[in-house]
Amino acid sequence: MTLEVDGRALKITNPDRVVFPETGHTKGDLIAFYQVVGEGALRGVEGRPVILKRFVHGVGQEAFFQKRAPARRPDWVGVVELRYPSGRTAEEVVVTGLAVLLWTVNLGCVDLNPHPVRAVDLDHPDELRIDLDPVPGVDWDQIVRVALVAREVLEEHGLTAWPKTSGSRGFHVYAPIEPRWAFADVRRAAEAVAREVERRAPDVATSRWWKEERRGVFVDYNQNARDRTVASAYSVRPTGLVSAPLHWEEVAERRPEEFTLVTMPDRYAEAGDPWEGMEAAAGRLDGLLDLAAAQGPRPAGPKGEGRRRPTRPLIEIARAETKDEALAGLERWKARHPEVTARLEPADVLVDSMRGRSSTWTRIRVNLQNVPEAERPAQEPLEVDYDPWSRR
Repeated sequence: MTLEVDGRALKITNPDRVVFPETGHTKGDLIAFYQVVGEGALRGVEGRPVILKRFVHGVGQEAFFQKRAPARRPDWVGVVELRYPSGRTAEEVVVTGLAVLLWTVNLGCVDLNPHPVRAVDLDHPDELRIDLDPVPGVDWDQIVRVALVAREVLEEHGLTAWPKTSGSRGFHVYAPIEPRWAFADVRRAAEAVAREVERRAPDVATSRWWKEERRGVFVDYNQNARDRTVASAYSVRPTGLVSAPLHWEEVAERRPEEFTLVTMPDRYAEAGDPWEGMEAAAGRLDGLLDLAAAQGPRPAGPKGEGRRRPTRPLIEIARAETKDEALAGLERWKARHPEVTARLEPADVLVDSMRGRSSTWTRIRVNLQNVPEAERPAQEPLEVDYDPWSRR
């Protein structure tokens, strides 16, 4: 199948390949979706370098992350070299139009993962991104409440806040900024937002960095670090849901499951893009940086010898190549410890998606804080002991 896009001939390979096994949607369906919402999707990625998150066998299997642009690519697919905190560099794809966007989808990308910088200035972000990440057991109304407080904080400090669903369990709030500040300053400003949101809504929001210390909705400010990307507006997620831009007046009324690969094209055709005009609303960080200075540094946490000493009684259950393997290991552990399992709250089971060389792996830990000390099981051999750094 060959498409004519932006005056380019774009060959789509295997358009009938199923990408979403549960619904039967294909690569061709995904291509058609991005053609319909293309203008809105480009608003989030055009001119930006992107990490290629490729589901080459569909969303039923783990994706692998590709920073470096494929050596064999059309001459109209441009790249830019990014330097990471590790000192490594990578020539990453820059999305310069719909043809390049669809070319990445043909490679197996389902969602779009741009950096918060433009290719013309890689050192100064033009977006501040707040990722609201609920712990297990938190309902949607709590997430909405935290989003509204985040909006309040941002706008009181001179920025315009733009909301969207994440396409998963969380919520995103973006604020366009003038590209004047380095990554460290943008992250510091975002952390100031997180701490202020926690101060105003301590019963539902947290800015605690360590996962075992969190309750409610984590206001994740670290998505503003140099090496981080976030799924952009109109990205179709592996869940089959779409990361949907919203108007603030509809945030409390809508639910993430309303926005899918099937329903979003009609919404877009009828209502347009709620984020239209976003690029003209860039603000300054002075107010948030003043807030950060007033807050002062966080109190230092306890330190062990070398590695950080956890502040909660944690045991590790599994390190697995896939989430399903890790969860199966957790079920085996629970079957051996039914009395302990009965005392656990949803937030006591910590499921972490960890980055390996080019793909994610899953770690599961259990926080035993709700289990009487005398009844806490000791650390046992891992149910699954995967080494993500071994070469195969």
